Amino acid sequence: MASSDGLTGAAGLSFQGRTRKSAPLLVLAAGLLLFAAMVGTAFLLLRPTTLRIAVGPAGSDDHKIIQAMAQNFADESGSVRLSVVTTAGPVDSIHVLRDGQAELAIARADEDLPDNAGSVAILRKNVVVLWAPERPSRGRGKRIKAISDLPGHRVGVVGRTEVNAALLRVILKESGVDQDKVEIARFNPDKLGDMVRDASIDAFMTVAPLDSKPTADAIVASARARGEPTFLPVDVSEAIASRHPLYQSEEIPGSAFTSQPARPDDKVETVGVDHLIVAPKSLSETTVAALTRQIFSARPALAREIRAAARIEKPDTDKDAAIPAHPGAAAYIDGNERSFMDKYSDYIWGGVLLLSVLGSISAAARHYIKRDERRLNVLHREKLVAAIAQVRKIETVEELDVMQHEADDILRETLQCYDDGAIEEADLAAYSLVLGQFHHAVADRRAALSGSVVSLPRARTG
Repeated sequence: MASSDGLTGAAGLSFQGRTRKSAPLLVLAAGLLLFAAMVGTAFLLLRPTTLRIAVGPAGSDDHKIIQAMAQNFADESGSVRLSVVTTAGPVDSIHVLRDGQAELAIARADEDLPDNAGSVAILRKNVVVLWAPERPSRGRGKRIKAISDLPGHRVGVVGRTEVNAALLRVILKESGVDQDKVEIARFNPDKLGDMVRDASIDAFMTVAPLDSKPTADAIVASARARGEPTFLPVDVSEAIASRHPLYQSEEIPGSAFTSQPARPDDKVETVGVDHLIVAPKSLSETTVAALTRQIFSARPALAREIRAAARIEKPDTDKDAAIPAHPGAAAYIDGNERSFMDKYSDYIWGGVLLLSVLGSISAAARHYIKRDERRLNVLHREKLVAAIAQVRKIETVEELDVMQHEADDILRETLQCYDDGAIEEADLAAYSLVLGQFHHAVADRRAALSGSVVSLPRARTG
């Protein structure tokens, strides 16, 4: 057989070489791309979320608790971390939150909160403490024993901003007292001593937790300077809570501030207001649920470090609450927090579907890329079938050897195609059957050309 009509050709060999080199590279590139996508998705889902929280002033119990909380979250490798933004106080913290410079803020419920704010936790409950010293200032008339006695007198109110003075006005109005007849003097929290020593002040008011040391110290100082105090009950506390949902009706128990002597000597009705961790409802529910879980998991450890942390409570999850819990916090508190599969099942099934689609595309691409190899393999098989008939016409052993070598080359290329996935086992089996017939034909022709004819023994005659 002439070389140009041989069973293999240079063009076929060249094409197969290029295909075998490019196909693995494409598969590798697709695999790397898929791996990178999976790693990127896992990184986005599992990386910690850092939330900025506005709190102040520096050195206050609020500030100390939040700093300790941020450290605890970092030490425990929580999924939510806190970055503390220090402010001058709750009012400034709200401005920071409103301006988008923080995702969380510490503020009182009766502050000017954003409309979309939801509570994450109650940091503490503040109560109004109103008391009047035994000896009023000169020219102020009889001793003050009730809120109704305050007209014509001056009340010292502790608070850096107007919020506590506004609360006193609410109490006066609901108690039927003319606000305009009561003079209010504001004192910064660090000026409690000056307030108590001011002889022009006839009554005092603080808004703080029941175990507030500054409040207890002020009561003791006023008693020492001007005689035993009279605690003024807010008899209309329930009416205030009904008309002003941001406030609650509370009680100051007997001996809350000192026990010897008992101050007060009996329970006193008053008004309370929550101090909250708030977040905009636009903040991710999943993130806030995780934050709420971490807060209440860390509370025992925080309380051992800072006593004030024991006051942290869960917010009201009632949708009708004045400041309802953030949906994420409510989900955790009510036990409706979504599980991992609930949150990410759509992504997981989407990933499975994507992998399936990519697998189908990859198989189709592989099938398309190797189409010429399969076509060439079919051509080789047809040539072998045709060669079986040609073998019987060959006249020399040398021509048989050439044909045998070409068949061996085709076999080698066919096995490489099988290894590359270009042909299936059924194609290989069909080729094997044709090759076997070809080898039988060559063996028979070689025997015939060599004169190796098997002779049958002659029958013996009698």
